[in-house]
Amino acid sequence: MKPATNAKKTKIMPLLPLRGIVVFPYMILHFDVGRAKSVKALEDAMLKEQTIFLTAQKDPGEEEPGHDDIYQVGTIARVKQLLRLPGDTIRVLVEGLERARIASWEDDDPYFTVSVEEMRVPKISRNKSEVEALARQVVEHFERYAKLTNRISPDATLSVSAIDDISRLPDVVASNMNTGVDMKQGILAEPSPKRRLEKLLDILVKEIEILEIERNINSKVRQQIDKSQREYYLREQVKAIQKELGDHESGGDEGDEYKLRIEEAKLPEEVEKKALKELERLQKMHAASAESGVIRTYLDWILELPWTTATEENLDLDHAAEVLARDHYGLEKVKERMVEYLAVRTLRHGLHGPIICLAGPPGVGKTSIARSIAEALNRKYVRMSLGGVRDEAEIRGHRRTYVGAMPGRIIAAIKQSGSRNPLILLDEIDKMSSDFRGDPSSAMLEVLDAEQNKDFRDHYMELPFDLSDVLFITTANYKDAIPRPLLDRMEVIDISGYTDEEKVHIATRHLVPKQLGMHGIPEGRLKFETTAVREIIHHYTREAGVRNLERSINSVMRKSAKDLVMDDTLSIRVNAKTVQKYLGARKFLVDKANEIDEVGVARGLAWTPVGGDTLAIEVTLMQGDGALELTGQLGDVMKESARIARSVIRSRAEELGIDPMFHKRLDMHLHVPEGAIPKDGPSAGITLATAMASALTGIAIRRNVAMTGEITLRGRVLGIGGLKEKTLAAHRAGIDTIIIPAENKKDIEEIPLKIREKLRIIPVSRFEQVLKYALVRLPSPVRKINPQPNGVFRADAVAGPVSELEH
Repeated sequence: MKPATNAKKTKIMPLLPLRGIVVFPYMILHFDVGRAKSVKALEDAMLKEQTIFLTAQKDPGEEEPGHDDIYQVGTIARVKQLLRLPGDTIRVLVEGLERARIASWEDDDPYFTVSVEEMRVPKISRNKSEVEALARQVVEHFERYAKLTNRISPDATLSVSAIDDISRLPDVVASNMNTGVDMKQGILAEPSPKRRLEKLLDILVKEIEILEIERNINSKVRQQIDKSQREYYLREQVKAIQKELGDHESGGDEGDEYKLRIEEAKLPEEVEKKALKELERLQKMHAASAESGVIRTYLDWILELPWTTATEENLDLDHAAEVLARDHYGLEKVKERMVEYLAVRTLRHGLHGPIICLAGPPGVGKTSIARSIAEALNRKYVRMSLGGVRDEAEIRGHRRTYVGAMPGRIIAAIKQSGSRNPLILLDEIDKMSSDFRGDPSSAMLEVLDAEQNKDFRDHYMELPFDLSDVLFITTANYKDAIPRPLLDRMEVIDISGYTDEEKVHIATRHLVPKQLGMHGIPEGRLKFETTAVREIIHHYTREAGVRNLERSINSVMRKSAKDLVMDDTLSIRVNAKTVQKYLGARKFLVDKANEIDEVGVARGLAWTPVGGDTLAIEVTLMQGDGALELTGQLGDVMKESARIARSVIRSRAEELGIDPMFHKRLDMHLHVPEGAIPKDGPSAGITLATAMASALTGIAIRRNVAMTGEITLRGRVLGIGGLKEKTLAAHRAGIDTIIIPAENKKDIEEIPLKIREKLRIIPVSRFEQVLKYALVRLPSPVRKINPQPNGVFRADAVAGPVSELEH
């Protein structure tokens, strides 16, 4: 086969990778070579044709570059001179000959050997107007660039102006510019002289723009320095003149002013000693120095902190109870705890302030009651939000060695209050997080420890401040999100949420009058009926607190105000129909109890962050091979509860009168409606088991019964949480009988008395008891079986008197 006639000519030669240097054709320069591979390549090149291929490394820091670390386009150069230097280093003088591209890599040892092909450079005529214009622009911009940099010799500028060969012009200009390797390599890799001129012109324009900006910045900095030096010289002259005149008592001396303030502040001994020491340092410094500004800020913080200033606490129990009752309905535990604190404080004045954590869902009044407590106790109130705080320095402050250092938020709150015994509300303490800058919850351990915070030292202040008289109240939505050591230092008061009746009282006593005043509606022109409030509570909000309730009342007020303004004679009575007119279709419908007794449908009780809710659990059976299908977006814990429930039913198959082999002959599909809402938790165990038992026995479940409780493989019913919220949800749904674990008897007292009177609450400890009260009849046949050690069905457990089990 004949070789192609248009094949490019290739040469095999050593390759020398350069760091931070790009060699162009016709360029003569010298550089030092120290790597063993490079030295060997130079020595062999000198022994042969004295030619070597020079190309740049992509990363100058790479000591042992590979094929991918070296640019493919470089320059064939002739080695003109070698000079050995001490330390196995060679200084080499080379002359660039022509552009070339690596065609293939021949060898890597003892040095890189490559096959290179010359890059054909198209000839270009200077007679073309466009090319001549480009060349002139490049020369003109290069001359301007040389003037701005002050690093290019006049001879280089003259040599550029004298170049006749346009193809050489961009190479010579690029080699004299102080730009990065990437830019120079882009010029080298372009074979077309015209395109090289265009690229080079773009680079020159950008570099000139940057250099002009740098020159302006340097000019401004120089002027500022000259101004500062001039001011310093004049100040020193003024001081010398004042000293000669003996004018030391002019009152304008900053040091005297600070000293007077320190004496009048009556600071603690350690604090005063530190302040005087810093003042002495300040007086020895130049007023314009950066350090003097830091010391002034530090002295201001010392003098503005209330080291000895405190408000007189109001210990009147009746006054405190009156203020708390005026501003809040419900929250009896919080009110009672504050009255207890005042009573003990009256008897023992040295009592430190308690550290209370109000835990509950949003909108239940945690933040607002803290403000009322501060008013009742006659303490200054400061709120400090901890949501999103992830830096320990936010709490303890920054050390003064850092630029822009400031005290932490605790000391800042003390300064803001102007009192050493304020009430500080640490809002959203469960929302703190941590990262590489430290864990703020660890810093809070000292703040919230009554035994340690009497000598709290902020990193910025470096002085002890007594926090033992500060009343700290924290709020949280989820106790589980608070680190255990921090939770251990606080007295937790759970605020689970308001009942519907409590919400009605809050709205009529507080929210409606507040919104009437905010909207400027005259008294008598708008009557907000209780039915309207109940309509909003039941069908337009679903929350544990009253935040959305207030927003909905606000919306009704706005629309009512518009109607009142449009008709001056109008008087509005807001009732349930008016609410539907203003707020539109109902957003929430109460999940009412089933209208008939159904097979395989059990009603469970669930806790949510916005209160309790009821949920129906449906079970259906089909011929199959025993598969258990779970739908409704159930969590892992609830899925495990479903498997446990089926095992409990299997272990009691004979006692329930069902086929013992149902798990191999019947497929069971368990579904919890509202599949878009994730559901999880162990408290649905007895509900799942009851629904399965009903579906397998064909016995219906009572429509007026709801239940909650965790189930074990032995049939025991374990305790659950959130009983109050679940009970209120059952009452809203029209259910009059609820089955709860016997372990939760102690929690029944937390349920409002009015709700308890309307419900039949049945504590149970065994699954057999659940079936007795949940099914319309017991499975048949039920035969008496002796008690077994593994906890199987006991018929006598079902026969217990109702009076012993019911509350």
